[in-house]
Amino acid sequence: MEAKATLKYARISPRKVKIVLDLIRNKPAGEAMAILKNTPKAASPLLVKLLGSAVANAEHNFSMDTAKLFVSECYVCPGPTLKRMMPRAQGRGDRILKRTSHITLVVSEKQ
Repeated sequence: MEAKATLKYARISPRKVKIVLDLIRNKPAGEAMAILKNTPKAASPLLVKLLGSAVANAEHNFSMDTAKLFVSECYVCPGPTLKRMMPRAQGRGDRILKRTSHITLVVSEKQ
């Protein structure tokens, strides 16, 4: 049995999120939460909320024991990219890519 939480269209690059997700993969939920709260990365606050949501889903929807939960799966996929223009010298314009992410976090009970 597993519980899932997703965050879609997060305005952060998937590359930045992947670094933090690698820290919490296969860790107990309580330890993963502590790691996220003490990691000074832009993705950390988003993942704290997402992990809290996944744990709440497990407890409320599937009646799982929160003490036995661990992060069984976590991955990030690129969302749509917002294209913007930045003025440059001599009337030129450079394209700025504002990337978005779809983040998925799955928690399961240890046997």
